[in-house]
Amino acid sequence: MSNPPIIIIPASETSDIGSLASSLTSIATDILHGEVGEGRRTYAVYGKEEYGLPMDEQELERMDICHAKYGALLDKRHFLSPIGEYPQRILDLGCGTGIWCIDMAEKFPSAKVLGVDIAPTQPQWVPPNCSFELDDIEQPWTWKEDTADFIFARDLIVSIRDFPKLIDQCYRHLKPGGWLEFHCVTGVLQCDDCTVPKDSTFQRFSDLLKTVGENFGTPVDDPMRWKQWFEKRGFCSVTEKVFKMPSSPWPQDKRLKLIGAWEQHNLLSNLEGMMMRPFHKGLGWTEEEVTVFSAALRKDIRNLDMHAYWPFYTVYGQKPFANTENLG
Repeated sequence: MSNPPIIIIPASETSDIGSLASSLTSIATDILHGEVGEGRRTYAVYGKEEYGLPMDEQELERMDICHAKYGALLDKRHFLSPIGEYPQRILDLGCGTGIWCIDMAEKFPSAKVLGVDIAPTQPQWVPPNCSFELDDIEQPWTWKEDTADFIFARDLIVSIRDFPKLIDQCYRHLKPGGWLEFHCVTGVLQCDDCTVPKDSTFQRFSDLLKTVGENFGTPVDDPMRWKQWFEKRGFCSVTEKVFKMPSSPWPQDKRLKLIGAWEQHNLLSNLEGMMMRPFHKGLGWTEEEVTVFSAALRKDIRNLDMHAYWPFYTVYGQKPFANTENLG
């Protein structure tokens, strides 16, 4: 039986609570603080399935840096869908620190922006039209159907076991004419000039990520299938755009060099956090094996002669105005 959603009320909407922290008093301690697991990192315990990444301060800092990195990658855009100037309801799936929600709430004061995550890691003070819920988005949703103007999700890597099911729930909860948009980097390393040797640690890391994702139940190449899943469910005007995200500051282009520097920092400072649980659960590796492999991998990530990049997939589509069911 799935856990019921827990509504986190923003302090700006309450007169008697005063802060987000006090609105969490009814949440069990283990849900609020998580549990220490692989690599002595803190992981979320809410939800039916395990999430592969931590929820501690180090991970939250990484998420916020990634938010800036993705903004630069998309030319300062938060989304690509043509949602119009006055959306009424925006839903962010797997909202993390809540930074995207806050930006959207400030950009669209007409909208009520709701962020959902399995970890209560959002800030205490948010715009009055922004709120958060603690919930497992892969379980049946309790919100009213046909109500959202825009549903967005970013970086659901090592978290979703059944994307077609999630896409179906999104379809049902969008208004006719509403938009769904997913963003995510894949763990499939690419190189256009053969500067990443096939026997390099970096290439082996990419190969292992594919195996880990399959064994953990969250394939890292799922974003490559989003477009067909959107279309099969009945979305129209489905658009796929793939951006090259450099793994280090090797490009000559100044913007891409900055993005590469952010991604290099992301990798170098968080390798163990990204690898510990997925590699332990997906490959049976020990913490020592992960640590040794990470040390070798860091050398390749620092090597600017390796012109590697990750494909960053963005897919968006519109629910038809004629509210017809097309399950494929």
